[in-house]
Amino acid sequence: MKHIARKRFGQHFLSDAGIIDAIVREIAPRPGDVMVEIGPGLAALTQPLVERLGRLTVIELDRDLAQRLRGHGQLEVVESDVLKVDFAALTARLAVPPAALRVVGNLPYNISTPILFHLLGFAHLVADQHFMLQKEVIDRMTAQPATSDYGRLSVMLQWRYAMENVLFVPPESFDPPPRVDSAVVRMVPLAEPPTVDPVRLGEIVQVAFSQRRKLLRHSLGKWLEQHGFAGDFEIQRRAEEVPVAEYVSLAQSLPP
Repeated sequence: MKHIARKRFGQHFLSDAGIIDAIVREIAPRPGDVMVEIGPGLAALTQPLVERLGRLTVIELDRDLAQRLRGHGQLEVVESDVLKVDFAALTARLAVPPAALRVVGNLPYNISTPILFHLLGFAHLVADQHFMLQKEVIDRMTAQPATSDYGRLSVMLQWRYAMENVLFVPPESFDPPPRVDSAVVRMVPLAEPPTVDPVRLGEIVQVAFSQRRKLLRHSLGKWLEQHGFAGDFEIQRRAEEVPVAEYVSLAQSLPP
């Protein structure tokens, strides 16, 4: 029986064989790699991956799809909302060496940002991540300062990962086709990221970009004053003009 894509799960199933091959080449799975796939769906990417890996763990929320996947002898199926998955516990159970877990997936576009932030907390366990996402989201993830795409997502992810847009994927590569262009991003955790409280960094960035059209003195400047900051930080500029390293340095310098 054909599985009907469910809007509430944001399902768009990859169906273009050429694109699937190109994604697998970018991921470059090797026998023995410990890999987790988020949202395997109809196994378009799952099957070529597991053929190269020998074993694959998949996380699937859709009960019907999870049931189908359980019939595959080389898959371990975790039936769950990925936002509720403890990747530290999963990594320990899979006996993954430090910083060796590989994560891939065609992420549901309607909750892609929450998933990226959820995984941010487990970056120290990960070797790399390859995700299919809305191209617009990847443009924001990889954006440079002083561009319209540069924002909270750019800062919070670039603090922790080196990222690269590796493949464009048109709507007709899916069934049903989404109304947006897609792309594949490679995310490699930085070996020695700056030591900073991610909660504090996130708070600063959230305040800074809350009024992105105005100078920072209207938003972050007032917030810094309230938090007893006495250091040197130029607030006569807009949030998008501040490089990632400066936001990190500011978070490090604030009193606890």
